[in-house]
Amino acid sequence: MNELMVYAMWDTEAGVWVATSEDVPGLATEADAVEKLIAKLKVMIPELLEANGYPLEAEVPFRLEAARTERASVV
Repeated sequence: MNELMVYAMWDTEAGVWVATSEDVPGLATEADAVEKLIAKLKVMIPELLEANGYPLEAEVPFRLEAARTERASVV
């Protein structure tokens, strides 16, 4: 299986990372820390792929690209 792409954006108002993927049908999840998000993805990705009829191997490689925009104040 090719490496799957997962994208995460920081939602400032909610205070969470929101992850989605075009490679994993139905994937939409959130967590307040990237480490927690990765833990959720390790469970959800194989479950969603299986539910959508994709053949699974022993491991499902995925890449998480996370983006967060911040502002720095000039003093």
